[in-house]
Amino acid sequence: MIFSAIESNDLDAISRLQPEGWTDILIDFRFYIQSAYCEPVKLTIENQIAGIGTAICFDKTGWLAHIIVDKNFRNQGIGFAITQKLVEILRNKSVETFSLIATALGRPVYIKAGFRIISEYAFLQRESPWPITPLSENIIPFIDEHLPAIIAMDKNISGEGRSTLLSGFLTSAMVCIENEKVAGYYLPCLKEGPIYAESVTAGLELMKLKYAKCDIAVIPNQNTIALDFLIKNGFQLTNKIGTRMAMGTDLNWMPQNFYGRIGGNLG
Repeated sequence: MIFSAIESNDLDAISRLQPEGWTDILIDFRFYIQSAYCEPVKLTIENQIAGIGTAICFDKTGWLAHIIVDKNFRNQGIGFAITQKLVEILRNKSVETFSLIATALGRPVYIKAGFRIISEYAFLQRESPWPITPLSENIIPFIDEHLPAIIAMDKNISGEGRSTLLSGFLTSAMVCIENEKVAGYYLPCLKEGPIYAESVTAGLELMKLKYAKCDIAVIPNQNTIALDFLIKNGFQLTNKIGTRMAMGTDLNWMPQNFYGRIGGNLG
């Protein structure tokens, strides 16, 4: 087994690893290759890519993302080996908290590797039209003056210093202003379109903006207000569940302030 960095000329080869039901993995791996804080790796056996994964580092916190094993190489410890490699990469960068979102297939592998279950994400699907309601006048487009507040809020809610990630997706951001301060924000071009808010009012108003045009929602179970709001407005819970897992130092995050996640690679 040989580990090496994924490069652009590997994309055609890894496209065949695309899991059913996942969004296009090539979009994510192009992003990983171009981002200095991401290290995508491949595990090769006899010149064949048997599995892939990515380590994402934000100072003292890190994520393991897109761990995928070729169907022809499953049940051979490949997923476990990739997990250990990504943890090693992050440890070498002084990461203290390791996080990931597990599917049902991957959960036993991560438990074996030392990860513990932290939370679960509920998946919802729109089953009836979104009611037409006027948007709050407090929702306005992002301007540069909002940047410090967004960075501070994100760190408070996520428990991570992710300014390097957020900075590339702020031009299309929308914010909710309360008492002349940023109370919440929505990043429509970052994966699934995360919404983070310090107040319930801001969170729900931004949800109105997002889910009027979005048919799928993924919300941490702790945010019962957001879940109830979606169900009352045409969404239904599905059988799909995402398990958030962690290893190392506990992360001081606030799932009740997540009104829409980033994605399976970043929570």
